[in-house]
Amino acid sequence: MYQKIKALSKDYYNETVTIRRNLHHYAERGWLETRTACLIATQLEKLGYEVLCGEDIMVKEARMGLPPETILHLNYRRAQKEGANPKYLEKVKNGMTAVSGIYKNGKGPTVAVRFDIDALSLIEEASHDHYPFKEGFSSCHIGAMHACGHDGHTAIGLTVAKILMDIKEHIHGTVKLIFQPAEEGVMGAKCIAESGFLDDVDYIFAAHIMPQESQNYDLYLGMNESFATTKLNVTYHGVSTHAAESPQFGKNALLSAANCIINLHSIPRNSDGQTRVNVGTVHAGTGRNVVPETAKLEIEVRGLTSELNRYMEIYARDIIQASALMHDTVVEIEEMGKAYALECNSSFMKEIRNMCDDYLPDLKLSQKDLSPLGGSDDFSYMMTRVQAHGGKATYMKLLTPVIASPHNSAFDFNEKVLEKGPRILSSLVYHLLK
Repeated sequence: MYQKIKALSKDYYNETVTIRRNLHHYAERGWLETRTACLIATQLEKLGYEVLCGEDIMVKEARMGLPPETILHLNYRRAQKEGANPKYLEKVKNGMTAVSGIYKNGKGPTVAVRFDIDALSLIEEASHDHYPFKEGFSSCHIGAMHACGHDGHTAIGLTVAKILMDIKEHIHGTVKLIFQPAEEGVMGAKCIAESGFLDDVDYIFAAHIMPQESQNYDLYLGMNESFATTKLNVTYHGVSTHAAESPQFGKNALLSAANCIINLHSIPRNSDGQTRVNVGTVHAGTGRNVVPETAKLEIEVRGLTSELNRYMEIYARDIIQASALMHDTVVEIEEMGKAYALECNSSFMKEIRNMCDDYLPDLKLSQKDLSPLGGSDDFSYMMTRVQAHGGKATYMKLLTPVIASPHNSAFDFNEKVLEKGPRILSSLVYHLLK
């Protein structure tokens, strides 16, 4: 059966590439993946899956970092013009863009596989040195680009769905293929985890396309050294006045923000492990002779463990509030995203290694199970939810040569990974449910 899966991955390779390029061309940012979600749902329905989307698998109130309603509406109208399936368009509009395909075949474990679907807020490279531009599939949506491989993940997911249906009589149990919105900014997984959709899952895993190292490995079985993180938008509200005639009547929001910035970057390091803090943007004031009435900051804190991130978040919130008191302003804090540290199950990684050694011997596995992520990923929400009731989880690295670094406007990856990815993930689902 593993040889059949390998052959199917090869047979479907050109189709997988076509899907990837379509998604890359119509890139959509987090919570705006309306056309993408409709395409996924339509494909899953054609294959024979039970399709759930929107409120079926999301807690609306648990979404973080939603764009303004105007942007959501404009994206809905654009998706209509770009041929989104009306059957699913109404279900996934207004940021309800999660989709899942479910297949059940009698008694057995429940296995979930997650694929993230969102693009980044980048303007894509427009030169003939950039392969997507040269080949005519670079993003047609200005300010949205697949620069982290999520177009590849989604294409891999749809091919996995097709392969599993080809071997469905050999699968015993339940498959849940989850296509998650808004991973960038760690905004989207929480609303799926809190819906209860994962509470019957015995195994959950995902794989992320990553730059191949000098050893030319194909796969790491898990990731560690990921940062738990919290993303905050902070807005100080003061009172504007003439800066020369009556400054005493003003309440300077920018001074609150300035003190906040300086003191955030003065949070003491922690001997328990690495921590991070960054103020990424500052927007304040209306003119040089006006006391600033508002100041907005975009902030993130991180910790190598969830406990260290909690230490950073509590400290940061105290500083934010104290900076408002210093200048008699009012502060508004909005949580825009959150993730835990990744904790991959060692026994699950060992089982995957044994499967690869026995049935996928041509794959080159790293001798070490774990490889550092060095960033954050809200798949940790799903992992934690499954592990809380005794399930097992891991987050693998799917390695391939890349051009430029992830999150760069010139990013691209070697599309050969679109054959390797479906083979590995489909083989693992079959292994767990055979």
